Amino acid sequence: MTLLEAAADLSRGFRGEALMPSGLEALDQLGLLPIASEVPQRPLAGWQVVVEGRSLFQVREPLEGSGQRPCTLVSQPAWLAGLLAEGRRPGSLSLRLDTPVADLWRQGDGRISGVVLADGSVVRADLVLACDGRASLLRRRAGLVLQPAIHPPLDVLWFRFEESAEPLPDGGFTTLVGPAGLASLFRDGSGEAHLGWAVPAAAPTPRLAPGAWIEQLASQAPAALAAWLRRHGPLLRGPVRFSVQVGIAERWWKPGLLLLGDAAHPMSPVRAQGINMALRDAAVAAAALAGRAAPGEIDAALATIEAQRRPEVERLQALQAAELERGLLLLQWPRLRRLLVALAPLLGGAIGHHWQRQQRELRLGLTGRVARR
Repeated sequence: MTLLEAAADLSRGFRGEALMPSGLEALDQLGLLPIASEVPQRPLAGWQVVVEGRSLFQVREPLEGSGQRPCTLVSQPAWLAGLLAEGRRPGSLSLRLDTPVADLWRQGDGRISGVVLADGSVVRADLVLACDGRASLLRRRAGLVLQPAIHPPLDVLWFRFEESAEPLPDGGFTTLVGPAGLASLFRDGSGEAHLGWAVPAAAPTPRLAPGAWIEQLASQAPAALAAWLRRHGPLLRGPVRFSVQVGIAERWWKPGLLLLGDAAHPMSPVRAQGINMALRDAAVAAAALAGRAAPGEIDAALATIEAQRRPEVERLQALQAAELERGLLLLQWPRLRRLLVALAPLLGGAIGHHWQRQQRELRLGLTGRVARR
């Protein structure tokens, strides 16, 4: 097997690293779960929603009804290094960095049988797995159309706190809603703090100094978190703007080609589904393709893979959109925010319990064990 990577190395500033129970299950089925346990990681402590400085609810990991595995944040560079080391044992995987792909290569009968590299050379293959992300070149070269999902038009401004050693006050994933906007704050598997700030897709990026960003966020944070933000304001770096694209390809395959992960179905950033859905795609594909060597046998499995995976992806995209819509509703209705703040002491526990029930499918997926034949 040959893995072609356009970048010169595997370090990236923004890549999903939150493993939900569904993603951990897929790793277990692929025999790769021990790698995740050996790299720097941090089980998420819990989730909190704060409205205008008042905690609406706070729940701890693992969430009720979602099994014993908590959401786990892993160090992406260490995890990828471990996966590649396992893949190369006993020499079955060849990694070629700094090797961009320019096109698909087809046989005389039209079947896709490899890729054309940027230098014009051809790498032949019995099956091309397109894992080249939401803007997938291979999807476009195959003539497969991405159908947009119903999702609020949204971009994310991404910040990080450089060399922040002091833990966040609650150790979890905190979402802040208030007049300054909708933002989320957490620490990754390596301990670095990150901040994601949602903005309308058509809106320009605000030109603010780091201190002004911090003050806007601190104005709608609880006292302990506001103090943390102000202490760490000088460490804030960013923002980098990411355009949120959500959709699903009209078809995930053609003879000799299979789309996986964001190439087949770019996911919203809500509740960290991209990496987990990609892992579940891989588990299903591995099971369905095991023992198939002839091109006809391989092609016969591709439609089965899509049929098994598509319902879960469509359902989770709808759940992501619904959760985001609830957050945006709070942004648009100050009176609703104030009412929730007033009722938080009475209703916060019930709201948190209801929220946990809504998370079940986003954490576990729909189909139980995914690697079935």
